[in-house]
Amino acid sequence: MTIERLDASHALAYRALMLEAYDRHPQAFTSSVRERAVMPLSWWESRLTSPLDVLLGTFEQGELVGIVGLAFEAREKARHKATLFGLYASDTVRQRGLGYQLVQALFIQARARPGLKLIQLTVTAGNDAALALYQRCGFVQFGLEPLAVRVGEEYFDKIHMWREI
Repeated sequence: MTIERLDASHALAYRALMLEAYDRHPQAFTSSVRERAVMPLSWWESRLTSPLDVLLGTFEQGELVGIVGLAFEAREKARHKATLFGLYASDTVRQRGLGYQLVQALFIQARARPGLKLIQLTVTAGNDAALALYQRCGFVQFGLEPLAVRVGEEYFDKIHMWREI
């Protein structure tokens, strides 16, 4: 497996993997399949080429099987912070340390950003595997957002975490 920065040429594969993520784990993401599936390919391309986002992908035999993103703040007073988002690994590669590898690769990208001091993220309460991964990567909880995501008639809390880089 290789990890590389995604660009506009990966838009179709990125779209497909994210739609899979939204469909299989709707409580883990604030976006839904319904709202993202209608977005034009240009929207996905712009996400991959934005100067405020870095997206990394893991490839196995040429297929995109894992992703993670880092969103930088545009506002002057918040440029010292970034947000980790969209971590997902296809079922075919789970339990092989891919999530940890993607987060470590993202740390390298973060350290290269001048003035960046910390990374934040949210994880759905009850997602013990993701919580353990983030803790293993040095993130600590600083808050809990009740009723953060609604899927159908069910609500899910989000744990807020951070880590210095």
